Amino acid sequence: MLSTYCLLDRGQCTIEELFKKKGGSKSATEIKYSTIDSAAASIPEANLAVISVNGAFAAREARKALENDLHVMLFSDNVSIEEEIALKQFAHEKGLLMMGPDCGTAIIGNVALCFGNAVRKGNIGIVGASGTGSQEVSVRIHDFGGGITQLIGTGGRDLSEQVGGIMMLDGIKALEEDEATKVIVLISKPPAASVQEKVLAQVKSCKKPVVVYFIGGEETSVLEAGGHFAKTSKEAAIKAVVLAGANEDELNKRALNWPLIEEVRAKLTSEQKYVRGLFCGGTLCDEAMYLAMDKYEDVYSNIQKKADYKLKNIHESKAHTFLDMGDDDFTNGKPHPMIDPSTRIARFLEEAKDPSVGVILMDFILGFGSHEDPVGVMLSAIMEAKANAAKEGRHLEILGYVLGTDLDTPNFDEQVKKLMDAGVTIASSSTNAGLLAREFVAKGE
Repeated sequence: MLSTYCLLDRGQCTIEELFKKKGGSKSATEIKYSTIDSAAASIPEANLAVISVNGAFAAREARKALENDLHVMLFSDNVSIEEEIALKQFAHEKGLLMMGPDCGTAIIGNVALCFGNAVRKGNIGIVGASGTGSQEVSVRIHDFGGGITQLIGTGGRDLSEQVGGIMMLDGIKALEEDEATKVIVLISKPPAASVQEKVLAQVKSCKKPVVVYFIGGEETSVLEAGGHFAKTSKEAAIKAVVLAGANEDELNKRALNWPLIEEVRAKLTSEQKYVRGLFCGGTLCDEAMYLAMDKYEDVYSNIQKKADYKLKNIHESKAHTFLDMGDDDFTNGKPHPMIDPSTRIARFLEEAKDPSVGVILMDFILGFGSHEDPVGVMLSAIMEAKANAAKEGRHLEILGYVLGTDLDTPNFDEQVKKLMDAGVTIASSSTNAGLLAREFVAKGE
């Protein structure tokens, strides 16, 4: 049986060759297959299937792909956890990658699949149980001069008690065997304790340096396993590029702008003491929320782990509120806000009317699969909100973070300029966005 690494390595060449055919003849680009079986038979060199079908059929199609010795990226959600476990166990036995279900981001052979960003090749591999978290770390690695070998997505439930981290463990093994990968980065929202133990046990036995970014995680256990702990996404990227050979003294770490913080604090009234975060990216929301929780008690969200601070009504914010608008609460029967931002626009205009709000924080995600102009569709609402606040004699601080690289489409600099021209303050990273937001509204400091 071929190892996971051998299959992955073979897949890199296959994927790159197939994508190069995009500009070829119509006959090469318009072939359609009615089943996975017929596609696999007609393209014997292919060994990866990206599946996005209704959840009722997703597990069936994924199993067909695995039976055809294809790695699987399963974008579909609404797959039962029992089906997920069965698929991942089957893939593990066959030495295949089973990325998903609900896997939104991967980079295989320098090709971004589903949601992803254009980043340079390098020597850092990522295994991520979080789509936008993986995007953010890959983009920051690019920003700090590094590059990516592979970004293997696992799906958001992989590190749950039930699934047991099957895909993350296989992903670590694949990257450990990959000669091009010199450093491994692990990314997840808070994993189940027992699963974290299994992952850290594999980190301990891994022959390559491993950076562990588990949001809200605890440092001691990572260090005891010989890993490199990262509290934030930016710290994860910095540690990865330094371990991969970069000179830390030469990095522009984009330190927090304290003069700007003092300037914004002076514009806000004593009543304006709350942050409202409206996010397309779930992990970006998580990071900002956890940074706020380091400073404040009254931090609410639709994705809060603390029951007392989980919003009872997602349509009503209270105190500091951070909303993952890509969560099922908001997307049931609707497109993800990275594709259709209408729900976020409406919520933004409501939050902007609240006189207790000092800062509204938003992410704008560029790259493959995202809206063609995520900033442009928000501009009229931003200008309307700022004008209404000014009429009421208050300053409304809008803080934006554009997740993207200089290689992305739409153009990163143009998106940033649109926001700045509309009076939006720009954060240089997800980490800095969360830190700036919490510090802007701090009183008596």
